[in-house]
Amino acid sequence: MSKFNSSQKIGDIATEFPKAKEVFKEYKIDFCCGGDRQLTTAIEEQGLDETEILSRVNALYEKYANNLDSSDKSWQEAPLGEFVDYIVNKHHAYLWEELPRISKLTTTILRVHGPNHPELSKVHKLFHLVKMELEAHLAKEEAVQYPAIKKYEISNDEADLEEAIRIIKELQEEHKGAGDILKELRAVNDDYKIPDDVCGTFELTYTKLQEMESDLFQHIHLESNILFPRLLGLKID
Repeated sequence: MSKFNSSQKIGDIATEFPKAKEVFKEYKIDFCCGGDRQLTTAIEEQGLDETEILSRVNALYEKYANNLDSSDKSWQEAPLGEFVDYIVNKHHAYLWEELPRISKLTTTILRVHGPNHPELSKVHKLFHLVKMELEAHLAKEEAVQYPAIKKYEISNDEADLEEAIRIIKELQEEHKGAGDILKELRAVNDDYKIPDDVCGTFELTYTKLQEMESDLFQHIHLESNILFPRLLGLKID
């Protein structure tokens, strides 16, 4: 009997079996911002082959059932303070370091190759839009939500939990906004296709943009599909 089916939520599949994200990425199935949807919804919207996708996910599960990625699997039970420290030290630190670098790269290739590649103007604009939104988002998490989570873990006080979950809806909307921009960014550059007449800096820029997209999708997945549901599950009605 197959482990996963199309009636399950995409985020739930990705949380239980992190390797499924490899298949979702290949088929451009949104497992982070769109993780709350049933898999069948994404398949129907994108005109994908349901049997093919489920067969691949379930085959991967059978192969890796005894060798799951422990760093992903453990966050469903790990202490909340340890969890948010991991997100800050891995994903926030990555963005704080890489966003300024990618900014310089997108500006450079716009100046050098913009006259022959008008799409670079849109690439530059979209990247800086998502950069601005992400920087505000990271600062909000680090200044408001994550300290409240750590405080609640020590106090076990309902008021501290309320503060930790107070801005979840706002953060989720920001996740969706960032995800939408990244999808538009990928669309305007034809899935990061490298033209024949460009330099190494151009290739590096597109590589960095794809690395950022991959890291951010994992970042959003950890928060939207694991951290936020865990916090909401602690709330006493």
